[in-house]
Order: sequence, then structure tokens, then C-alpha cells
Amino acid sequence: MRRQQTRREFLASMAAGALAAGCAHSAPAGATKPNIVFILIDDLGWADLGCYGHAFHETPHIDGLAREGMRFTDAYAAAPVCSPTRASIMSGQYPARVGITDFIAGHRRPWSKLRNVVNRQQYLPLESVTVAEALHEAGYVCGQFGKWHLGGRDYFPDRQGFDTMLVSNGRHFNFKTVPKTPVEEGAYLAETLTDHAEQFIETNKDRPFFLFLSHYAVHIPLDARRELIEKYEKKPKPDTGVNHPVYAAMVEHVDRSVGRILETLSACGLDERTLVVFFSDNGGLRQRFDGDGPVVTTNAPLRDEKGTLYEGGIREPLIVRWPGVVTPGSVCRAPVSSVDFYPTWLEAAGAQRDAGHVLDGVSLTPLLAQRGKPDRDALFWHYPHYHHSTPASAVRQGDWKLLEFFEDGHLELYNLRKDLGETRNRAEEMPRKAEELQQKLASWRKTVNAAMPTPNPDYDPARQHEWGHR
Repeated sequence: MRRQQTRREFLASMAAGALAAGCAHSAPAGATKPNIVFILIDDLGWADLGCYGHAFHETPHIDGLAREGMRFTDAYAAAPVCSPTRASIMSGQYPARVGITDFIAGHRRPWSKLRNVVNRQQYLPLESVTVAEALHEAGYVCGQFGKWHLGGRDYFPDRQGFDTMLVSNGRHFNFKTVPKTPVEEGAYLAETLTDHAEQFIETNKDRPFFLFLSHYAVHIPLDARRELIEKYEKKPKPDTGVNHPVYAAMVEHVDRSVGRILETLSACGLDERTLVVFFSDNGGLRQRFDGDGPVVTTNAPLRDEKGTLYEGGIREPLIVRWPGVVTPGSVCRAPVSSVDFYPTWLEAAGAQRDAGHVLDGVSLTPLLAQRGKPDRDALFWHYPHYHHSTPASAVRQGDWKLLEFFEDGHLELYNLRKDLGETRNRAEEMPRKAEELQQKLASWRKTVNAAMPTPNPDYDPARQHEWGHR
């Protein structure tokens, strides 16, 4: 007796039929606007991919994307945690300007030296003109699938310019979605999100589209399909690194997702007119903020991890494939930020910026086309929160990076070209340089109206490292 067809098999048969019926033809004559596919991974570290030097994880599809596009060595998230980085992508503004500098709803340290800074609002304001809204005005259909983390139901993607959405919660198995969608028993979230992203591409193959595929992987709790975990349990491990089998399996899950998206674009004849961007929302998470759980990865040679303004917390893998613009196999070493995606996509789409909407980012098109550098003096970060570090701000100008810590006001100055691991603080031996960057940082904070921490009247040295309820 024939067994009942699973949902995945049904989706696969639907996709195959669509491809055979008409997806293999190219775009209508005269179509010039590129499709934009943005794939965002959660908590993926700068060193987690094969094309960035990882010796244990297997990422053949992402590595292939790098061979076909441009790999950035100095790309940054605008924050060391998820919500503010996502706000920076949607708004093109620094998190401090948006008013979301910590993840929603944030951590609390009731007895810390400084009072906990709280986000100005726990959502991306509806009055903020999102990149989806700007692209929609330019004729794009916009779809978001996966993690949102920019506010509750009243602030979901369908209220922020997206025509189609499937928002997921923080589970890899037994997950829930909005809108509620049927899934087969044992479904894995990364695979389900990719199912819907593929359908979106196939449905909108004949018009410009913006696809935002926002994976919850590789965020803890670690979970993956058993067969993939067993593969890495049996695989010989390098002499260095953490090389956690479950984490490695999750990295491969997202690599497979990338492969499927690229295959669907190819089958639909959309390769040559699609801009593909692959990125992570913050640095890799070595271990839970409270130390509960195993060490699952390392960001070496970068210092530290998610929740800090050291390079391990903010430097990200970034790969861009744009046929006809980006030279295959190229590498860009210029510092860029997640605030730059918005103006880049608007320029690619020929879309107009809302005159009343401030953009902190700059278009990366000159870098992508290798015909110049963006007109920008420095990059900035403001994270006035306790996480894996203490409240701080940072600025990078050229090779120099300054961190200012608010608990005691101490400064750390590093030359990233000579000291990628931020091991030699040169603030005392170069006081003028440190002062110059500190003044630049203070001026920027005033410009964006950055919220600053204040002394905590409940400060208790004996309990300052305890965590409270959100």
C-alpha cells in the first residue's frame, strides 16, 4: 500500500512541476531591476566557514558562492547582538539612532555598577521607512521568512513593507510560525524556511523581488538532524579549534539551504539578474551569557564573542554575488557595516530614498564594482549593556580601533592590521590617537542621540555579576 506523501515530498513535486512548466525561462525582455536575495544567519562567527578558513565545518555551497562573488574580510554587524543589527539592516541607521541597542527585550543586571540601559522601544518603529518599503515603492515584491525579532505582532514584517512573511520562533524542531502553517512531523526549521523561500522565488520569477531568508540557526539551543550530527561525530577533528559536532551539523544545515536557494535561482533562469548577499547578525556565541552550557565554537583568531565589541563580537562573514558587477573570486578588505545594505540595495534597484529618512550607511556599489571606496571616515558601535562584556562604545577609523568602557572610563586602542586579535592595547603609548578617536566617538554619540548608562543606586559589589529577570 502506498504510504502518504510527506509535505516535503509534496513541496518538492510542486517545485519540480513549476520548474518544468515555466521556471526555466529567463526574465521578460526589458527587465533591468535585479532581484535581491538576502540570507541572514543567526550567531554565525567570522571564522565558521570553509572559505574563511574553518578546517572542520563543511560549507561547499557558501564557499562556491564566494568563488562566484566577492568575499569581505572586514565586514561588521552594527551591534554585537541580533535585534539592533536587524534594525540597522531594515532602517539603514545605526542602532543608537533607531533606539534599539540591545536585543529585544534585553538582559538585566540589577546590582551592576551601572544602571541597565533599556531600548527606547522594544520594536522597530512603524514610522521608520524600512528597506522593504522603499523597494516596494520601486516595484518589488518583498518576502520575509524566518526570525524577525524586531517587535511583536503589531510590528511584524507584514506591517513593515513585506508582502509575504513566515515568522518563526526560537526552536529548530517543534517550532511555531506566524501565520500558522502545516509542517510534517519532525520538520527542521531551516529546511521549512527554505521550502517557503523557494516557493516565493518560483511564484515571483517574472517580477523583481526582495527575498529576506532569516535563519534561526546556528543559534542555541543546538539541534540538528541526527544523521548530520553522526557524520561530524565520526569525522576526524583538527588539532585546534572547538569543532563541536552538533554546531558543525547546524552550519551544514544552513549551507544546504544556501545551495537550494542558488539552485532554485539557476533553475528559474535568474542567476544573471539576482544580487545575492550572505551575512551573519553578530559574532559567534562561544557559550551562553550566564555560562550555562558547553563551549560550542571559537572566533579565533578574533578576540572574544557575541555580546562584546571586540572583533569576535562584531566582525562577520559577508559574501556578495552580483553577476555583471562583482568580479568572481574577488576579495574586499575595506571596512563595511550592516547599515550599508539599505543604500546599496536602493542603488541596485534604482529606488528613491525617502527624503525624511536619515541613512547612516553608504552604498557599497563602488567596492562591489572595484571602482572606488565609499566616502566615509569611520564606523561606530554603541552597546551600553551588560552581556559577555561591560557597557562600551567603539570606533574604527582605517586600521585603528578604539573601545571606551563606561564602568571605569578606560580606553583600549588597537591597530587591527598589525594586531587582528586585539592583544596589545596601545592607548597609553599613543594618547593623542586615543584622545582623537574618543572625541570622534563622543561627537558621533551626540549626533545619533545615543542613550548613555548612569550610576546604579542599587549597586552591590558582592552581587554585581548576578543576572535578573528581563
